Amino acid sequence: MKILSSILYCCLLALPFYGQTKYAVVRSIPLSGDGGYDYTGIYQRKLFISHGTQVQVLDLDKETLLGSIPAMGVHGIAFAPAEGKGYISNGKDTSVTVFDLQTLQVITKIKVSGANPDAILYEPLMHQIWTFNGKGKNASIIDAKENKLVGTLDLNARPEFAVADGHGHIFLNLEDQNKVLKIDAVHRKILASWPVAPGEAPSGLAMDTLNQVLFSVCDGKVMMVLDANSGKIISTLPIGDDVDACAYDQERHLVFSSNGEGSLTVVSVMQGKKYKVLENVPTQAGAKTMALDLQTHRIYLPVAEYEKKNPGEKKAKIKAGSFKILVVEGK
Repeated sequence: MKILSSILYCCLLALPFYGQTKYAVVRSIPLSGDGGYDYTGIYQRKLFISHGTQVQVLDLDKETLLGSIPAMGVHGIAFAPAEGKGYISNGKDTSVTVFDLQTLQVITKIKVSGANPDAILYEPLMHQIWTFNGKGKNASIIDAKENKLVGTLDLNARPEFAVADGHGHIFLNLEDQNKVLKIDAVHRKILASWPVAPGEAPSGLAMDTLNQVLFSVCDGKVMMVLDANSGKIISTLPIGDDVDACAYDQERHLVFSSNGEGSLTVVSVMQGKKYKVLENVPTQAGAKTMALDLQTHRIYLPVAEYEKKNPGEKKAKIKAGSFKILVVEGK
């Protein structure tokens, strides 16, 4: 009887987490500063938040601020665990700030080869940092061991978010061409270019590396699911408007889309590469980037309130004292 019970328990643990959780915003963490915000990232129980002229670092267990790292128009943060370093893309001065992951102290600053470095990632096979330069329409490649610029890859398109599969391949959304690129990071060349129609202006990108599946979130309120080997579109799913980020929880078999309209779309990954929208969780208008904590399965959304835009202004101003992190949990 004990053997049968043990077998049943193991089988239950192995079952996919199909639709067993309902998500909700459970609290918010106020943070200082009134600058704009962009990507976030998690490393060793710390949440790194791009925020104006700094990256704020939050202790995820205590939910208290540990410190900040100066930056210039920061967009994204990448982590190089083997080197013990972090990297920040500075959109305003065409550079990357290198910092120590333990002390948070700045080590150096590296000029990159294209204007407005935006998305940034660590490619572990080659121990390289790649920045994707929005205005330069190229990628800059940095040796993470030496902190030196070692190459450039022309893209001839405006890059958005990118992911690495850990085996020498990088996948990249092209915002102005409605495509996903597959890049050989070892030989620094483009291997394939795949359309995401009916999706337009793809932004956030996530990957199920185990099953070689890409999740590209696009304007038009759609998530495009692609085979990472062939580029074949597997599924098209409805999501919220004004999306900017996507994340995949391998353990719970769930994909998340953070939508600036004020919602978080939750998609279930089922057997046989089938997908289903489970819910659209109310968040807050402007909460369009996120970080997923794979340990606690919590989701963190930076957001702020905005003043009414005056005539002639390109962007509305953020209300003083309104910046915070929304914490989303499954119930």
